[in-house]
Amino acid sequence: MPSQSIVQYTVRGVPKELDSYLRKEANLRGISLNQLIVERLQESSASNPPVRRRSLDFLKGLWIEDANFDEALADQRRVDEDLWK
Repeated sequence: MPSQSIVQYTVRGVPKELDSYLRKEANLRGISLNQLIVERLQESSASNPPVRRRSLDFLKGLWIEDANFDEALADQRRVDEDLWK
């Protein structure tokens, strides 16, 4: 198997808003900023079609307890005995 050559880039002039957004996304996904940027470059490359992901790992740790939501779920799980006669 041929070895893959690696090229290193230096990017200057990144707006603070973009930097903040990219760092936040990388953190939420649990990957490095470098890995996120390489993925984005690959996805935007015409020679490399985007990879479809089936994982929801990026949502890990974002759940917020909500009593109203729990109540709505409980209502949906109640069986109406009259409907099942």
